[in-house]
Amino acid sequence: QAQLVESGGGLVQPGGSLRLSCGASGIRFSLYAVAWFRRAPGKERELVAGISSGGTTDYVDFVKGRFTISRDNAENTVYLQMNSLKPEDTGVYSCNAALRINTVLSGQGLWGQGTQVTVSS
Repeated sequence: QAQLVESGGGLVQPGGSLRLSCGASGIRFSLYAVAWFRRAPGKERELVAGISSGGTTDYVDFVKGRFTISRDNAENTVYLQMNSLKPEDTGVYSCNAALRINTVLSGQGLWGQGTQVTVSS
């Protein structure tokens, strides 16, 4: 059974860092593109970053230079390293996986359950 599980969320002060993990099972992970999304309180879910099966990355403007997406196919895991966190980064972060990058970037693939990130002093 295909499954994605996110972890690594928590409470962090502004300026701090967190590393989120998206672990996959039940799929040939190395063939899949993965994207991270977030949903802030009271807002629509929005794309944060994506990585293709070949390792090509893409970021939305508001995280460029602060967040880094990477993958470890041996561990069936995609990471989101988040630095210089701001209160507006608060939200539930979820990963999405599919065979095509366009599918994940539009949020139409397999979803995990999400992990809460709270940036507050």
